[in-house]
Amino acid sequence: MLAALVTLPLGTLPVVASAAEGPVFKDGEAQPVFDPKDVVKESVWVRAPVDSDRDGRDDEVYTEVVRQKATDRGLKVPVVFFNSPYFSGGNDVANHNVDVELYVPNRHGGYDKRDGSLLKAQADERIAAAVGPNAGPIRSGRYEDYFISRGFAMVYAESLGTGKSSGCPTSGGVNETIGSKAVVDWLNGRATARNAAGADVKATWTTGNTAMMGVSYNGTLPNAVASTGVEGLKAIVPIAAISSWYDYYRADGAVVAPGTFQGEDLDVLAEYVYTRADREICKPVIAEIARKQDRVTGDYSAFWDERNYVKDAAKVKAAVLAVHGLSDWNVKVKHVHQWYEALKKHGVEHKIWLHQSGHTDPDTLRSAEWRRTINRWFSHYLYGIDNGIEKEPKSTIQREDKSWVDEAEWPAPGTASARLFPWAGGSAKGALRSESVPGHAVVESLRDDSSKLADDLVDLSSSGNRLSYATSQTATDLRLSGVARVNLAISFDRPAANVTALLVDRAPDGTSHIITRGWTDPQNRVSPSRTKPIAPGHTYRVEVELEPQDYVVKAGHKVEFVLLSSDYDYTLRPKPGAGLSIDLTATSVELPVVGGREALRRSVG
Repeated sequence: MLAALVTLPLGTLPVVASAAEGPVFKDGEAQPVFDPKDVVKESVWVRAPVDSDRDGRDDEVYTEVVRQKATDRGLKVPVVFFNSPYFSGGNDVANHNVDVELYVPNRHGGYDKRDGSLLKAQADERIAAAVGPNAGPIRSGRYEDYFISRGFAMVYAESLGTGKSSGCPTSGGVNETIGSKAVVDWLNGRATARNAAGADVKATWTTGNTAMMGVSYNGTLPNAVASTGVEGLKAIVPIAAISSWYDYYRADGAVVAPGTFQGEDLDVLAEYVYTRADREICKPVIAEIARKQDRVTGDYSAFWDERNYVKDAAKVKAAVLAVHGLSDWNVKVKHVHQWYEALKKHGVEHKIWLHQSGHTDPDTLRSAEWRRTINRWFSHYLYGIDNGIEKEPKSTIQREDKSWVDEAEWPAPGTASARLFPWAGGSAKGALRSESVPGHAVVESLRDDSSKLADDLVDLSSSGNRLSYATSQTATDLRLSGVARVNLAISFDRPAANVTALLVDRAPDGTSHIITRGWTDPQNRVSPSRTKPIAPGHTYRVEVELEPQDYVVKAGHKVEFVLLSSDYDYTLRPKPGAGLSIDLTATSVELPVVGGREALRRSVG
């Protein structure tokens, strides 16, 4: 290395240099002392120890490097690594039809012929729809100039089966994790790479210290690689990222869509990103995905378990700055919640950023504090700068007024479960109280109509297609932080039905906002892995876990619990008619209240 780290005293401004020979830090942050245009660019193919396209050769990951010219003169720098299946665009692929009847096990426990045939037909349709290729140059991200000027090299790689990489896309399959991990291994001298001429290329210019970050699928790959415990991956910043693919396309046995992508599934996504030049070699692999994803029963299986990173959280060595939008209904908040809880449990270095927007990078919110945070995160974990970020409050959360608040942890300290109980009158507006309904069974019913939007059903003053129960007006602000659950004593008049639960904020003027929602298949009431038939007329205990949330119900508003069957925007949509009935004396709503029961009592009595 030609120059050691330079740390400036407080109040000293760095001078931007066109040919700096070493990074500079002020107040624990890397400073912009390198010219982001004075760079070396390289293209390599990193060898990955997997043959996912089954051609008898190891897959290769196409990778582009952007590094400071000073690295040719002996400077060694850490890396910010962006991995994506989207750099070469996507194909025009049709989604699955969701206007279908729900699965009913036959008496032998198998698929009925209609559902099995439909599954195969849909799989064949998916394969026929793919077009391409779209391979092109990797596009630089919004962060490149920022990080290059501060002494971090940038590395971009195309996920297997996309662009100039070989292999096959598998929507979170282990081969994709191996491909991404191979780049980290190459940066640390444990994997080989070649250039276009076939010559061996080594990453002699880097310290090996690597961070991964990205949004959505690009943020999911950092979770996947970190879950392997790979050496050299020092930090990750997963933004709006998936932590278990089952929870992206399923919910306790129910086939559930990511928001605004009704009918998408693993096979559709794999075909969308299948942009490598060879348009035939991956078709058998994607056909296997279409069969194994099982849109019929919706059961969790070994196939889905392969795509569950939460179970491997104990292996994570990278410091995790997890970022998510509280209004993200594409990659829902459950993904960051369960990942974050697992990281905490296993003592992994962690911090969380929660903002009020949806499926987006907080950098788009123009928050200067965001860039300061990632700068300090990478300065500490990649350069070893003692800036104290690991000792700061673990939670940074944007409140409804768009202000930012630091808290010790998330969910908010002092949060405890508090229960409410529905009272009769749900076809119009029943009450939701802190005491349960006395006496014997009080049963109320609804009839499914999958053609109606949940938002519309919420706002109807009365309806036979939903049940609604509301608290009195809150006397004080009521903050919810974490996971709400609904415990139902429920029966059905058919052997299959969707179950959807909503938590709603009702303003004094009558307008509503759905705070959170959740879904389940009652046939999976015992386990997401097991379909167990339901008998019409029999009452079952069914729990619906709603998506985690952090939300303040303002004083003067009401909290409503709304039960419906199909959720037009998310669930499969069978023909209307299924009847659901709940026993109010054995049904309750559990809220994650900051301050617990006492705070709930003060607010709604």
